[in-house]
Amino acid sequence: MDFGLVLQTDPPASRVIGLMERAERNGFTYGWTFDSAVLWQEPFVIHSQILARTTGLKVGTMVTNPGTRAWEVTASTFATLNDMFGNRTVCGIGRGDSAMRVAGRKPHTLARLSEAMKVIRALGRGEEADLGGTVVRFPWVGPGAELPVWMAAYGPRALKTAGEEADGFILQLADPYLTAYMVEAVRTAAAGAGRDPADVTVCVAAPAYVTGDDSPGALAHAREQCRWFGGMVGNHVADLVSRYGEDSAAVPRELTDYIRSREGYDYAHHGRSGNPDTRFVPDGIVDRFCLIGPAGQHVEKLNALRELGVDQFALYAMHDAQEAVIDAYGSTVIPAVGG
Repeated sequence: MDFGLVLQTDPPASRVIGLMERAERNGFTYGWTFDSAVLWQEPFVIHSQILARTTGLKVGTMVTNPGTRAWEVTASTFATLNDMFGNRTVCGIGRGDSAMRVAGRKPHTLARLSEAMKVIRALGRGEEADLGGTVVRFPWVGPGAELPVWMAAYGPRALKTAGEEADGFILQLADPYLTAYMVEAVRTAAAGAGRDPADVTVCVAAPAYVTGDDSPGALAHAREQCRWFGGMVGNHVADLVSRYGEDSAAVPRELTDYIRSREGYDYAHHGRSGNPDTRFVPDGIVDRFCLIGPAGQHVEKLNALRELGVDQFALYAMHDAQEAVIDAYGSTVIPAVGG
């Protein structure tokens, strides 16, 4: 199993870069950042510095979207980084949550996301792509260029699209039941499209907080540091409930039931511990969606996820123990699970 570190691009950028260097020293092989232009600093500028300061770490967006930038601009940015540093980027992409809503726009349709993935991947590999009637190609992209496109998804139509078209599937939660359910949906779609399901990389992304013991106080603190994640996931779940209904068989109730008491969401607190809009998230959801507790419990859950077909665990570190969790994973968790 590969391991990735996920960070927001909060200033100072030097801290983001330093944490990514620390992650590589501890055995992480991927570095991911949010991409929301209003809320945080521009990720690709920082990605360039991360790539320059590390030796093999791959970097990517978790996640970009089809609307913040023109598709050829997104593809050119990734392709430029790859030309400078080797094929060390991944385009993680989704419909757009914070980046679009903070700017007063709606997330994109799956049809538009599908079109964007095809264009970005093709251009990033030096192939031709149709930009709505104009066919273009980057003449400066040489042979051997690669740009994997990994798609974030939760709902049935999105899971189907990911299986049919994406190089990788990003699932932003670490609940074993839901992971099994969604990985199976992606694999079934891949097989139905004539693809080898094993060709779709599966990345589970969730907060991890390593405690010194499993005492009630330690676990309570870890839960409070990670409760924000249930609120972030809840934004996507609310979209699914709006589309399919509260009791639809199309979406597992294990995913939707917990947002019934959700009252709203202020993106000013997005992805941050102490988010006041995530008080509705119960402890059980924090425990299911995240990894908290002593290192041994992380190893146990990650081994279970690996058995379900998970290829990478990407660790969100938006809490008060960033260095400690990176080091704990490097010293204990990655050696026990990686490989």
